Amino acid sequence: MKLITKHIILVFLSLTLINSYAQKKDVDKIIAVVGKNIILQSDIENQYYQLKNQPGTENIPDLRCYLFEEMLIQKLFLHKAELDSIEVTSQEIDDNIDRRIRYFVNQVGSEEKLEEYYHKSIEEIKEDFKDVIKEQMLSERAQSNLTKDIKVTPTEVRKFFNSLPKDSIPQVEAKYRVEQIVLKPKISNAEDSIAKAKITEFKKRIENGGNFAALAVMYSEDPGSATKGGELGYVSRQDLVPEFAAVAFNLKNKNEVSRVVKTQFGYHIIQLIDKKGEKINVRHILITPKTSIEQIIKTKQRIDSISDLIKKDSISFEDAVAKFSEDKDTKQNNGLMINVVTNNANFEITHFNPKTAYIVNNLNVNDISESFETTDNENHKVYKIIKLISKTEKHKANLKQDFNVIKDLCLQHKKQEKTNKWLKQIKTTTYIKIDDSYKNCDFKYF
Repeated sequence: MKLITKHIILVFLSLTLINSYAQKKDVDKIIAVVGKNIILQSDIENQYYQLKNQPGTENIPDLRCYLFEEMLIQKLFLHKAELDSIEVTSQEIDDNIDRRIRYFVNQVGSEEKLEEYYHKSIEEIKEDFKDVIKEQMLSERAQSNLTKDIKVTPTEVRKFFNSLPKDSIPQVEAKYRVEQIVLKPKISNAEDSIAKAKITEFKKRIENGGNFAALAVMYSEDPGSATKGGELGYVSRQDLVPEFAAVAFNLKNKNEVSRVVKTQFGYHIIQLIDKKGEKINVRHILITPKTSIEQIIKTKQRIDSISDLIKKDSISFEDAVAKFSEDKDTKQNNGLMINVVTNNANFEITHFNPKTAYIVNNLNVNDISESFETTDNENHKVYKIIKLISKTEKHKANLKQDFNVIKDLCLQHKKQEKTNKWLKQIKTTTYIKIDDSYKNCDFKYF
């Protein structure tokens, strides 16, 4: 059940404007005109060479034809956006590009590696992407407007599910629900003071002419930004923890350095690089107070003693959560973990960090683990005991367990029907010219 409105491949390739094929030969031949928008041969070839060896494309009989039709569809929606006077703001485009850049930086490991791949600076890459991202956003907004009012009833969901061939019923991954007891090694006043003194010294060095970015590279304990001289890139207030945001957004002048700021991550100093609308670009140095070996040993001994009490039935797991757990987000709910990916209590095994995933995968329902060391969502060392509350095995979707999964599929199907109907109509009233070199493609819609 291919869903055109997702444009999966085009979305994936929104940052692949440069590749070896485009660098090797001149392929800027116009191969299609849709309304007043054109498609170049290089558009297809760039995508083809990026995707031809990617998993999932081996079952597409003619990848070039498939990509070409996907782009024709996008251009039709772009044409609709122009007719409907749909707009996207410069800020929305910048935000979209920033998110994608951050994603690709995480994939390749650093901004430097991304710049090396494109042979351009980050700012030059962003500038190159603006027109592509704008077109994509306009197209997606036109698609969304076309199907935004479509809804499905429970009766439609059941009818849709009963109509699916058996080999089209999706597999649902195993789901886990887990409760936890969490102990956090304490940070002594002495260790906290050492961290604060260190960040204060860095502030003095910068005020005396020291280079903020160089100090960040050498000393900052934020692994995500240290190699970039502490630079975070353009972020909104909502992207930052409140204490950090309050100080960062109060900086007025370029290169101004903040007072020392304390957050749950440690102590920071912040330097303003630039402001752009509701976003700022800053660099920071982070020093995290260290936990002493003594405190680590004490915490490990304490969690082991709690584990012994539970094993001896001296206390129930739930009572131990209420009495001992130091995780405020789960303590009031019997320790039930919430999945930050889905914002509910259901986890797929890949949603846990590797250590927790290993533990969970070796538990039966109602089993309680041994104590183990791991990290929390803020990357702080913690000690845990977990209890597996329930596990739903990997299975073919059914209405009883997976109604919402099937509802989403039904809704997608209904939207696809509306899209198909619109495509058949719009192509009869829109100027479309396709080059003869693609006349042998077995298109579905053209």
